[in-house]
Amino acid sequence: MARWDDPESLPLQPMPPSPDTSSNTPPIGFGRALLFWLKLGFISFGGPAGQIAIMHAELVERRRWISERRFLHALNYCMLLPGPEAQQLATYLGWLMHRTWGGIAAGLLFVLPSLVLLIGLSWVYMAFGQQPLVSAVFHGIKPAVTAIVLQAGWRLAGRALHSRPLMGIAAAAFIAMAVLHLPFVLVLTLAALAGHWGGRRWPGAFQGRGAPAVAASGDASAPAAWIDDHSPPPAHARFSRGRMVRVVAVCVALWAAGMAAAIAIGGLQGTLARMGWFFTKAAFMTFGGAYAVLPYVYQAAVEHYHWLSGPQMIDGLALGETTPGPLIMVVAFVGFVGGWNQLALGPDLPFLGGAVAAVAVSFFTFLPSFLFILAGGPLVESTRGRLGLAAPMAAITAAVVGVIAQLALFFAGHVLWPEGQGFDAGASVLMVLAAFALIRLKWGVMPVLAASAAAGLALRMLA
Repeated sequence: MARWDDPESLPLQPMPPSPDTSSNTPPIGFGRALLFWLKLGFISFGGPAGQIAIMHAELVERRRWISERRFLHALNYCMLLPGPEAQQLATYLGWLMHRTWGGIAAGLLFVLPSLVLLIGLSWVYMAFGQQPLVSAVFHGIKPAVTAIVLQAGWRLAGRALHSRPLMGIAAAAFIAMAVLHLPFVLVLTLAALAGHWGGRRWPGAFQGRGAPAVAASGDASAPAAWIDDHSPPPAHARFSRGRMVRVVAVCVALWAAGMAAAIAIGGLQGTLARMGWFFTKAAFMTFGGAYAVLPYVYQAAVEHYHWLSGPQMIDGLALGETTPGPLIMVVAFVGFVGGWNQLALGPDLPFLGGAVAAVAVSFFTFLPSFLFILAGGPLVESTRGRLGLAAPMAAITAAVVGVIAQLALFFAGHVLWPEGQGFDAGASVLMVLAAFALIRLKWGVMPVLAASAAAGLALRMLA
């Protein structure tokens, strides 16, 4: 596995190999790569682990566009960043192969199919969600969503809590969120400080385990990859302060243009402007995946701004689980429902207001990811990974386990005691069965959601 402290494992940033390399693989055209990124946007189910596995199988094993070491190096870097690591990995690999426009195309196509699908599903939900059949389906899906969150916390705990100090940080984060109701950002900040201090005192306990393993690319006699271990670095991979400043300036200008448009539509205190500012902040807080930032989104979207209700938030997560792309795309549902409920474009245009809000939220959420990759990629290559972030990141990941546990508790409360009513025994049985299927039987998310939806229909017919 690639390591940050192993210079031999760090990928260089090539375009087509130079004639003096050992690779005879023909160059990959931009159009051919574009078709692959478009296909990936429609088949990227299974969460970040499944999406990374798909990219590894296609790009490393089958197509031989990139070598194992370079793929792992890109993955290691993306694992350190806030935001959706699978989408950032696609952006990074697109940048490696075809410079800036390759990265932009790969990153956009990874999320566009999901955005379009979620806008359509969100409209169906808002327009027909109170119909008996639709309501019954969501009644069955909600317990499964709670089980999915539990499974996410279980899996992350198995990887992250490998020492007693990290277990203590996870427990403290749970108490801070569930009992003390501290802000999400403060919890992560305190965890990072604890990791910095603990890493100096007990370095072994806070040593990160790196990126998750992926399958080896197989036969050592396989043909060399287009971007191979020893391909020389092209000009765009060499760090330049001028280039970095230009990338940052363009991203800041795009952000400012987006905020100006939001303010022009609804005013400084309007729904679109508030969404733009909030989701910009949220984009820098998504360490540990979408489940980690959902409590932060919930605090703002449900409790502070009242863009949607708690049960609607659970329904949105269910829809996010059924579409391709990163799970953080659930923010598009939050944006759509918020734009619809708050009449972002007036009372006569609820759908258009929701759709514009969903696009705006996605723009502000993913723009920082492009900044991290396009500006930071050459810097990471030039510094050879000596970033010293292992201990704080390990502590943040441990805290995320506690945060996810608090999120599961919140969801369970809404599912088992819906809208302050009595205990829902049927929902409790579905939640236990879904958790058993996910954790013990290793079922996939889609079969569990389908079975839960069918069970919800059956329970409603028997009621």
